Amino acid sequence: MASSSSGSTANRPSPAPSLATSTASTETSASGPPAVTNAEKGPDDTSKLKTFLSILRKFVGVSDIASVRFSLPAQLLEPTPNLEYWNYLDRPETFISVGESEDPLGRMLAVLRFWFTKDLKYVKGKPCKPYNSTLGEFFRCNWEVEDTAPAIIGPAQKLTHTPSNVQSSKPVKVSYLTEQTSHHPPVSAFYVDCAEKGISARGFDQLSAKFTGTSIRVIPGAHNLGIFLTIHTRGNEEYQLTHPAAHLGGILRGSLSVTVADTCFVTCPKSRIKVILQYLEEGWLGKTQNKVQGVMFNYDPENDSKKRIKDVPDKDILGTLEGCWWDKVYFTLAKSSEKHLLVDLTPLFPIPKIIPPIEQQLPNESRRFWTDVTNSILNREYTKATNLKQELEERQRDKAAARKAANQEWQPRFFTGQVTPAGRPELTREGIEALRGLNMGNYNLQESAVTGA
Repeated sequence: MASSSSGSTANRPSPAPSLATSTASTETSASGPPAVTNAEKGPDDTSKLKTFLSILRKFVGVSDIASVRFSLPAQLLEPTPNLEYWNYLDRPETFISVGESEDPLGRMLAVLRFWFTKDLKYVKGKPCKPYNSTLGEFFRCNWEVEDTAPAIIGPAQKLTHTPSNVQSSKPVKVSYLTEQTSHHPPVSAFYVDCAEKGISARGFDQLSAKFTGTSIRVIPGAHNLGIFLTIHTRGNEEYQLTHPAAHLGGILRGSLSVTVADTCFVTCPKSRIKVILQYLEEGWLGKTQNKVQGVMFNYDPENDSKKRIKDVPDKDILGTLEGCWWDKVYFTLAKSSEKHLLVDLTPLFPIPKIIPPIEQQLPNESRRFWTDVTNSILNREYTKATNLKQELEERQRDKAAARKAANQEWQPRFFTGQVTPAGRPELTREGIEALRGLNMGNYNLQESAVTGA
């Protein structure tokens, strides 16, 4: 993120600086794939998309292809577990800074800065299809980042749970735990915790997708109510960030791309501030703009009726937003014409995760669970990878049939319910201990008594 913006510098908002990536990372697997023995010729991207399209055409008219959970051949997959791929911490330094400002509007702007950086993987990379998660599969990791992102407006206070007489220059650690809690429908729960800064986030991830014949429209599933972010050091100030619909296009052209044309919301009942964000998809002659505009305003949580930017009365407006969510986003405060830089995505890339060594992962932990399939794909042994993948999927079906015959309901290990409480998953005792261990660098866990695959 840029360290300066145009205009005067007196009492002006400050965008976050660009930060270096984490100094420690095990983003790659602890042990590489075995030597290639039966390598097959891998398809190029165009061939992959043609094969993918031929499969998708079978689902034209299906209301939700995400719920069908169809199995793709291994050569069409990215060798990455779904639970590892889906997270919202591409730039964790923006997450740990959301509570710094003493100004409620400043904290909302910091939450928006986090929002625009959370999906850098789509801005900097190409869309891909990771493995389908299996029931009971889980993933955990840490990030370590420097706490140098400034408050955007208002005086700042570096809130921390570290005793005031302890001065530490160590990076701040953010811990992440996610588990596939339901298979029908496919739902995973996640929890993000920064114990040092007193900030957490949680939610259920579920997608609903429909193939239109030329693109795939992806919307949040019924159990996906967004990200619930809580600043515990600000009296448990909670923000709900809802997800917009997106389109995966370029299938016919052989070049996948993600576009967004929808409205989403960020609300904070405690500060009574709401944001409406409107994403604009295509402009003149179909050229993708990736534009976003928004309004920040005072609202009544008990009568939350404003859904469109034009419906917000001028007297309630605190500021506006505009820009390109692939590039730079600016904000302008009410009663001012000066634009300030909120975030510049140009120099930013996802920060690597710190993942437990493979030998300390459990059999149903994502990296270890899929390791044979991953190694086979990396070695271009696609037939072997497809067979291994199908064996895992068949094992999951067999265990599901056994549970049904015994009239047993699946119970997640780290979260209290498959899809409850609504929108805000709660950790079990084991989930709390797993996150605490992550934060302390202790990866030891007992093997799961029951697994879904």
